[in-house]
Amino acid sequence: MDWVLALAQRVRQGESGAVDRLNTWMADWCSHNPPYQGPNWKCGQEASMRVMHIACAALLLGQVNDASSGLRELIRLHLQRIAPTVQYAMAQDNNHGTSEAAALFMGGSWLALLGDAQGARWAATGRRLLENRVNRLIGVQGTFSQYSLNYHRLMMDTLSMAECWRLHLDLPVFSQSLRGRALAAAKWLHALIDPNTGDGPNVGANDGARLLQLTNSSYRDYRPSVQLAMVLFGGQRAYDTPGPWDHAARWVGVALPDAVMPKPGNLQADDGGFAVMRQGKAMALLRYPRFRFRPSQADALHLDLWLDGKPLLRDAGSYSYNSEPQWQTYFGGVTGHNTVQFDDREQMPRLSRFLLGDWLRTEEFEPLVTNNDGVRVGAGYCDGQGARHHRQVQLQDGQLCVRDQVHGFKRRAVLRWRLSPQEWLLDKPVEMGDQNIRCIRNDVGDVLTITSDVQIVRCEVVQGWESLHYLEKTPVPVLELEIAQPGLLTTQYHWTT
Repeated sequence: MDWVLALAQRVRQGESGAVDRLNTWMADWCSHNPPYQGPNWKCGQEASMRVMHIACAALLLGQVNDASSGLRELIRLHLQRIAPTVQYAMAQDNNHGTSEAAALFMGGSWLALLGDAQGARWAATGRRLLENRVNRLIGVQGTFSQYSLNYHRLMMDTLSMAECWRLHLDLPVFSQSLRGRALAAAKWLHALIDPNTGDGPNVGANDGARLLQLTNSSYRDYRPSVQLAMVLFGGQRAYDTPGPWDHAARWVGVALPDAVMPKPGNLQADDGGFAVMRQGKAMALLRYPRFRFRPSQADALHLDLWLDGKPLLRDAGSYSYNSEPQWQTYFGGVTGHNTVQFDDREQMPRLSRFLLGDWLRTEEFEPLVTNNDGVRVGAGYCDGQGARHHRQVQLQDGQLCVRDQVHGFKRRAVLRWRLSPQEWLLDKPVEMGDQNIRCIRNDVGDVLTITSDVQIVRCEVVQGWESLHYLEKTPVPVLELEIAQPGLLTTQYHWTT
């Protein structure tokens, strides 16, 4: 029901007919969705999102204190739907719990303000559960339990909406623990996205959700969410120059402070296995297995490389939860990532659509360090069948160097680099002593060179796919290099500045 926010904005801006349109759409929705019947009542989280959107629309329109009897009843019906199954939401250890807790807090406190005795009990439950979820699901370095950039934004917007509502109703402050974890989560997202474009690595599951859309910025621009959260929980702006990222705060009546936080730098979030390296205009992200919660993708030791806000080496995304099995395997599996695949199998066996088994664990870790040669980090794991992969990454001015040591596999290991959608030409093989070298270059001058200390069985460019938006997939070239014995693969990516 995010259209409620859009129409509320139009009403507030004085657009002719917008208030009638809003009321007509609300009445139509209610008439076609009788309480607790049909698909729109099946999910407690969806009901919770409707509560949050309606509450924020009332806040935009200045109607919180004088809501109509029909609107009060609609909120009550929704809370009666959410409350009985909220423990199921908590058990998911994901954004279902944060959404439903926030809805109970916001909707319950709203009803209490309007004189409904049951509202105070719902609000207290919602506050308690929201505190619980934040402290359990957000790590001390800010990683959220779902290991996903987009789900991180969804959780972040949920907390921001709850805090805006708390401020508007002048309710008691949340605990210092909640505020601290929320600030850490905002800093995590700030570190992963490009400050000039707002885009970031296509990490983890992406179902297209965008909870708090109060600006016309693109779906993949995360700056509005970062700016609002940083203002609310950190008392400073994430971005100093004015722009659409300021709109959300202004719409909900939150003043923008003068203080501005430093620009994104390096980040080692060991609470979830994320290492962000920055050098000049380049950013690299190494994903390594630190699973406190269930992983949704086989992306161990995946590496993203960005330059000037654009991905040079990229993650495939997730595409769809309900597509054919081949696409679920491709996008969520090892083939959708810049890492090594052993013996044509997945890094972790898929038990169901949302569940992987035999979770990987990082056995070797080289903490992120900065020196005269740039930024370096490394990690390694051993999978359930004894195959080992250790990756060391060094980001320098003008180049990225990756060293992959692999052994313990039975038949073959395949290294993949998911390239930018351009024309790439593979040079003829070069052998220098014990070194086997393959080089590929594109039409803008970027060169990727792989050196192997064992024989290269195969090296070719194949067609791959990426999904930048839900239910959308576009082709990308993928460099695949195969070896049949243990060895060291050294990749150097040189780009033009």
